[in-house]
Amino acid sequence: MKKLTIILSAIVLLTAFTTINSWKNDKPHSQLSFAVTHLGVSDVSGTFNDFDVTVNSSKPDFSDAKFEFTATVNSIDTRVEARDKHLKSADFFDAEKYPQMTFKSTALKQVNKDNYKLSGDLTIHGITRQVTMDLLYRGTVENPMSKKQTAGFQLTGVVKRSDFGIGEKFPAPFISDEVIVKADGEFIQ
Repeated sequence: MKKLTIILSAIVLLTAFTTINSWKNDKPHSQLSFAVTHLGVSDVSGTFNDFDVTVNSSKPDFSDAKFEFTATVNSIDTRVEARDKHLKSADFFDAEKYPQMTFKSTALKQVNKDNYKLSGDLTIHGITRQVTMDLLYRGTVENPMSKKQTAGFQLTGVVKRSDFGIGEKFPAPFISDEVIVKADGEFIQ
């Protein structure tokens, strides 16, 4: 019994000294973009300009990182005002009813030194699906201007808009079902 008490005490003490570092995306140096194929012949891209990402990790290599993300649907920008308005409508994202998209990671699997598979729950248009994307850890440096530690990540992957009920009136090949997602970000502790 005494041995068990010592072991449990050691676990509690070790857990108490584990520091979780929280990192937030540096908005001027972060971007969330997407692309779809239109009529099967050209890609049309856009961004979500208002989004927040938090990364929590206790390890300097981020191998135990947890990611949480929120984007404002009304911040969609495809450089064409009429198209943006249509994408915000009930035909696509229905931004009035579903104003935010969210992602919360559930697993991070290291593929090699700086490459990971990031899995989690993505919620768009009121529908939540498990997705897995590629995550590249680009390193951590001290920003010479701010003197703050800055980490860089790049996320790439593909989601199907049909999985989230987006644009059901517009079948492929009019607009591809597959949406290419790319996010680049700098994160400050």
